[in-house]
Amino acid sequence: MSQKFSESVPSSRQTVKFATAATIGTILLVLSGLTLTGTVIALIIATPVLVFFSPVLVPAGIVLFLTTTGFLLSGGFGVAALLALSWIYSYVTGKHPPGSDQVDYARMTLANRAREAKERAKEYGNYVQQKTQETTQTQGS
Repeated sequence: MSQKFSESVPSSRQTVKFATAATIGTILLVLSGLTLTGTVIALIIATPVLVFFSPVLVPAGIVLFLTTTGFLLSGGFGVAALLALSWIYSYVTGKHPPGSDQVDYARMTLANRAREAKERAKEYGNYVQQKTQETTQTQGS
């Protein structure tokens, strides 16, 4: 029985860990409550000002949002273009960037399809030419 009692008693290290975690958790909970309270009070105080200035603030906010979105999009497109150019440069110089196998496969597939279409067109052209010659010969006789 004394062995079971000594196993169930937490060590001093576990007690310190629990006390530290409980203290930090309580402090963070109090801080989050204070932050929420401060936010609600600031919103209550700022609401009349926001309502009074809303005819100016709403269009200004829309313009600010659109301007920021435009700059971020143009920057993103610029980065994408630089990455694409960097990939193309690596591909052209033979450094084998990621995805180049798929590009090579697609290129070969397109070349094969173009070759097949050219052969079919040539065969069809010969067929049409032959039928034309047959038609002219039968009309001439």
